[in-house]
Amino acid sequence: MTNPGGPQLLGIDVLWVATMLSAVAAVAVIFAIYAAVTVRDPMTKRVKALSERREQLKAGITATTSKKRAKLVRKTETTDKMRQMLSKLQVLQEDQIKIVQQKLAQAGIRRKELAVTVIFSRLVLPVIFGGGAALWIYGFGGMETYSTFKRFAAFAIITILGYKAADIYLSNLIQKRTDAIRKGLPDALDLLVICAEAGLTVDTSFNRVAKELGRGYPELGDEFALTAIELGFLTERRMAFENLAYRVNLDSIKGVVTTMIQTEKYGTPLASALRVLSAEFRNERMMRAEEKAARLPAIMTIPLILFILPVLFIVILGPAACSIGDAFAKK
Repeated sequence: MTNPGGPQLLGIDVLWVATMLSAVAAVAVIFAIYAAVTVRDPMTKRVKALSERREQLKAGITATTSKKRAKLVRKTETTDKMRQMLSKLQVLQEDQIKIVQQKLAQAGIRRKELAVTVIFSRLVLPVIFGGGAALWIYGFGGMETYSTFKRFAAFAIITILGYKAADIYLSNLIQKRTDAIRKGLPDALDLLVICAEAGLTVDTSFNRVAKELGRGYPELGDEFALTAIELGFLTERRMAFENLAYRVNLDSIKGVVTTMIQTEKYGTPLASALRVLSAEFRNERMMRAEEKAARLPAIMTIPLILFILPVLFIVILGPAACSIGDAFAKK
């Protein structure tokens, strides 16, 4: 509620606006302090996930006790119920599950059983969002001022968004994770070259690079640490490298995997091959930065026209306009 006696600008109470902005600033400061005090170690969750993966590999190789098998079975009880429901409706396909599992792996989610949950959400979320939209639009009279076509279009858009919500979320996670891995890959290859020239084995080199890059590039360190674990447990080392290419949606990683497999198979020098790949990836990263810099003038044209030029004209022509107005007023 504004105060008529206070200073106003364009019909808005300046003191009231300043009070609201001060309150927002105070809340932002408190939130920033809370976030700084309660910050957690980013590697804690990743180390836990890697430990679970190590235990899964041990259980798959040894399978010594029924207790471990029962533990794995209990984790999938909920997904089994979803799987049964989807199977009854005949909407579950194995190819579809494999595609979703790969997307989950590329997003950094290690639980493969969540693939059934994602497919189940495609069936449930459209009903929930579409039903809620239909109830609000047609039941409670929402969007009364709009035409019938616009109301139906809003209902259809909300229903489609409900169907695509899980896929959009996974795509965003994959894109962010892929970009983070792409940034740290040249540095990781340089460290791999150093480890290879120092005489370390491949799995030890991956483990060492994962430790060194865990803070700067946690996503890449996570993938390298998981690869080091699989190199030590899987019967075929080729499978560990192929799993790395499976989990990362990046052509550069596929090139590294191909190089590692050929090195393991033919005994070619690893350090020289990785050095060439590192130089190529650095050139690619530089070219990508130059491309973004070249696009910057075109991108800045619209903000320049809409926000900077009007202010510049006001500053330059404003005093002259005021002087002309005063001169006409005196006459």
